[in-house]
Amino acid sequence: MTLTYLRDYCLNKPGTSEDTPFDEVTLCFRVGGKIFAITSIDVFDFINLKCDPEKAIELRERHDGITPGYHMNKKNWNSVSVEGNVPDPLILELVDHSYDLVLSSLPKKVQAEINS
Repeated sequence: MTLTYLRDYCLNKPGTSEDTPFDEVTLCFRVGGKIFAITSIDVFDFINLKCDPEKAIELRERHDGITPGYHMNKKNWNSVSVEGNVPDPLILELVDHSYDLVLSSLPKKVQAEINS
């Protein structure tokens, strides 16, 4: 997984934007203004992704490269390694899951605007 690939993948999702609200090296991807993925531009070694709490625990138990979200709410966020110990298809599946969770939490009107 490369940062360029992740960036392109995220930005191809409807309603997605990117910004660096915390500092110049922390890249955030948002849908409807809410963050669904966070990573570092400088050292691309993991991605923070939102996750269903029960699924988050299961993933952490099954994969060494998935840990509680670094600097995030540990119940709702996972840090997912991109250094080869988590398969790229699973990383993309978890990006999709995070995006879907955040999108579904938005007001119905905003969801309709994004999906139109």
